[in-house]
Amino acid sequence: MNILIIGSGGREHAIAWKVSQSEMVKNIYAIPGNPGIGKEKKVKNFEIENPSIQDYIRFAKSKNIDLTIVGPEAPLVDGIVDEFKKNNLKIFGPCKAAAQLEGSKSFCKEILNSGKVLTAKHETFTDSISASKYIKKQNMPIVIKADGLAAGKGVFIVEEEETALKLINDLFTGNADGISSSVIVIEEFLKGEEASFICLVSDESIIPLASSKDHKKLNNGDTGPNTGGMGAYSPTSLIDEKLTYKVIKEIIKPTLKELKNRDITYSGFLYAGLMIDENKNPYVLEYNCRLGDPEAQAILMRLESDIVEMLLSTVD
Repeated sequence: MNILIIGSGGREHAIAWKVSQSEMVKNIYAIPGNPGIGKEKKVKNFEIENPSIQDYIRFAKSKNIDLTIVGPEAPLVDGIVDEFKKNNLKIFGPCKAAAQLEGSKSFCKEILNSGKVLTAKHETFTDSISASKYIKKQNMPIVIKADGLAAGKGVFIVEEEETALKLINDLFTGNADGISSSVIVIEEFLKGEEASFICLVSDESIIPLASSKDHKKLNNGDTGPNTGGMGAYSPTSLIDEKLTYKVIKEIIKPTLKELKNRDITYSGFLYAGLMIDENKNPYVLEYNCRLGDPEAQAILMRLESDIVEMLLSTVD
């Protein structure tokens, strides 16, 4: 088989490393890849300047690609899976409509609310005036989220009202460290411990992967702003067999059902970022529509199965 991997980070390196171990695979192409990925056996990096979905499709056809694996979220949110399928090309990942779970925090909250899934109390705003009025009535700390993709940096935990009001204005005007959003979600601050729950989903079939936990904060002592990923470990004692069952029953299944109610079928990795409170109740902080980075780096090191078989089974 010929495999195409889209992406350039640690997650994509972990995928390439694992895919290269499959006896089914002859060639692996990474766009753009990185120097480390290029050193893995069977792998060649290819650079395409500002690639469009059509560029990926042309490449897949020219190299007789049997399966494309999408690492990062942006191409999924842009609809790469839908376009590949129109061209009869096999690709792993959710369709554009399903990827809204990550692409739009307001859509994600809508699905969670409809499915009666535990999540933080929240409100969605499209202007700074109403958002600021809401903030003045809330207890601190508070969580403010930019609605769209922000590479893991669009979530802000704010301790003081004055800081929150400035941040709201900055998000709407594009002055929040380059992050801009026409929609923001403001939600209560949940206490507990975070963990990552990642599973393979194919329509109604759900296979949980090993549990994991990433280090989100920039500084020691779990302080500072959120980062795009500062390392991870697997497994985490937070998620035992009992909690795994609870998450699938009370979170993943209701989410898939609500998507189905909107004629959206999910296929791919589904990653629930959880906050687990002192009573072992899991709340959904967010959904991602792909493998986590850095979680993939810890999980795939432990995976004994042939990942290509797993991904093909999901697609098929």
